Amino acid sequence: MSAGPSRTGRSLLLLAPLLIFLVGFFVWPLFSMMSQSVSDTAVLRLLPRSAEVLPDWDRASPPTPAMQAALMEDLKAVDDDQALGDMVRRLNSARSGFRTLMSKTTSALDDTANPPVDLVSIDDRWGRPEFWLAIADALSPLTDRNLLAAVDLGRNASGDIEHLPAEQSVNGVILLRTFWIAGLVTIACACIGYPYAIIAASLSGWKRDVMLGAVLLPLWTSLLVRTAAWFILLQEQGLINDALQTLGLIDGPLPLIFNRTGVIIAMTHVLLPFMVLPIYSVLITIPKNLMPAAASLGAHPIRAFLRVLLPLSLRGVASGSLLVFISAIGYYITPALIGGPGDQMISSIIAFYAIGSANWGMAGALGVVLLIATLLLYSVYARLSAEEAERY
Repeated sequence: MSAGPSRTGRSLLLLAPLLIFLVGFFVWPLFSMMSQSVSDTAVLRLLPRSAEVLPDWDRASPPTPAMQAALMEDLKAVDDDQALGDMVRRLNSARSGFRTLMSKTTSALDDTANPPVDLVSIDDRWGRPEFWLAIADALSPLTDRNLLAAVDLGRNASGDIEHLPAEQSVNGVILLRTFWIAGLVTIACACIGYPYAIIAASLSGWKRDVMLGAVLLPLWTSLLVRTAAWFILLQEQGLINDALQTLGLIDGPLPLIFNRTGVIIAMTHVLLPFMVLPIYSVLITIPKNLMPAAASLGAHPIRAFLRVLLPLSLRGVASGSLLVFISAIGYYITPALIGGPGDQMISSIIAFYAIGSANWGMAGALGVVLLIATLLLYSVYARLSAEEAERY
């Protein structure tokens, strides 16, 4: 009776390193990213007194003396310039003009020789309710502001969701560009990878090993090294343009770098193994006598391919397309080095928010959008696979 629990305990100990790895490097980063996307404590942690007073305000009348006094006390107590900068950026994004207003206000509050009576005496804008509305809305520790902004939405003064102005609606365009580039790379990988996988599956011995090795070899090389190699190959004086001009196929160098063409070429090369290997793994399970049998019954080779081989191998094409597309939508290095300004994908915008502007909330929100898109794609694929399994 005691052998069962001890055996279970030993099994759990064996699985413990894997569970710790999954939690530490997969579950926790995802949870942190999602929590950052809805977290909004930049204002609340610096304005605790205002958080106690503002809920009693009717959000329409001018600010009361108690509200002004509480905010003045909060601003006087701030001793962290970085936290103050985060708060100002948060408020300025909600209401334009906060950057200059806060700078003027903090300077006036630091003047101990002539302390201001109230905030309105420092700047007339403190008497306008819209600036206090921005503070009141930013005091909540949770917000949907970043998630809405990630898809070019926002809330107006009344709290209703609406589309952002055209000059602020950039994330949607970049998301569409990301999906479009990923789709083009997926199609290119399918067009190249499918015939390659058919040839590899039809061979045997060392010839098959050579073809599979040619596909696997790029996976053993750093992504940065492969992208840097394409950066050299695609230049105007690079190997490709020099070879084409030497053969007399072109008169001048083709524009292959810092544009969409170069991005698709480089990403197709990098992601091609993820298309070839799933297709190959399905093709080798298909009996080799099916195509000769179709030909012996009078079917044209093209008709035999379309009616026999292609339907049986679509599962591998679907798996490869899913892997390539999901990998492509998160690419950063290749578009950054090979592409131009109009070819940057959503990962570049995430990097900008995370590194350039230290806006982790917006970076997390865009990451959540990519995660949802990936899960939707996987769910569609899982459903199609289940229907196909039931059919056969």
